[in-house]
Amino acid sequence: MAGSARRSRRGNAAAGSPAARSRRGRAKAAGGPPAQPPGHGAFDLGGQRERWAAFQKRHRLSCEEAARLLLDAYECRSLVKHTGGCHCGAVRFEVWASADLHVFNCNCSICTKKQNRHFIVPASRFKLLKGADNLTTYTFNTHRAQHTFCKTCGVQSFYTPRSNPDGYGIAPHCLDDGTVQTIVTEDINGKEWEKAVKEHKTIRDMSKP
Repeated sequence: MAGSARRSRRGNAAAGSPAARSRRGRAKAAGGPPAQPPGHGAFDLGGQRERWAAFQKRHRLSCEEAARLLLDAYECRSLVKHTGGCHCGAVRFEVWASADLHVFNCNCSICTKKQNRHFIVPASRFKLLKGADNLTTYTFNTHRAQHTFCKTCGVQSFYTPRSNPDGYGIAPHCLDDGTVQTIVTEDINGKEWEKAVKEHKTIRDMSKP
């Protein structure tokens, strides 16, 4: 036992020596994760730097917003850019969506009153071009849906739906002519909203990129 104790003490002493600490340091450095290279996570724009900066400035986008928009456009190359707005022209927007629109026709109290037929897109594919200061919002009940409309002409050309609060519901009848090919309309029983949305297989995912 005494011999074992001595061996243990010698082992501890050796382990604590500067040479041992140096060897452990070299082993850790060799086996640990590689050091991050300078500028890791950034991307080199090369000859496209000025073009990228001009794109951001022209569309008033942050670097992240510009990258998301271009990635969405690349990954969903079947999308087209629609433009639209209210009746008086104070509110204008652009939205990337299919030329073949899937439109919801809800029969809840407010959608019936204002004939709120709409298709849903992720927020990253919608851009308000002008009129932010000319919009006002009506909410009721849960206040999750944001019914935005023009202060001047009263037209709701888009809004934030309760089913997809992270996206936008766009009124197809407020789009400019020339980019819509077909419209398929699906009735939604908004009078039993919770049940209808729970049973629907895809509506919750329509605001996901």
